Amino acid sequence: HVQLVESGGGSVQAGGSLRLSCVVTGYPYSGYCIGWFRQVPGKQREGVGAVYTTTRSTFVVHSMKDRFTLSQGAAKNTLTLQMNNLKPEDTAVYYCAVDSFADMGSGGTCYVNNLYRTWGQGTQVTVS
Repeated sequence: HVQLVESGGGSVQAGGSLRLSCVVTGYPYSGYCIGWFRQVPGKQREGVGAVYTTTRSTFVVHSMKDRFTLSQGAAKNTLTLQMNNLKPEDTAVYYCAVDSFADMGSGGTCYVNNLYRTWGQGTQVTVS
């Protein structure tokens, strides 16, 4: 029974920082993809980045890589999203998701798209 728990959301002023954590439990494979996404109500879900747990290779989309970074904990089931210099347009619900590398990865790197099949409950980030 796979579960994903996001934490670390909150309200910050523009220019501030937040660190979000995703913890995956119960996933039946040793190597898989963990992704971070965000969604504003009424808008399309947007990919942030992903990690392949076997290689620890991370990817952040070009528009965010100057401010956001991903890091995998010593426990490979944990993926941290460090967000710096936050802007009001970063306000969204942030979700993590998991899926198999066979479906979501290639060349040791995981894709970022909305086809991941297992999702967490989300954590709210508000920037004012």
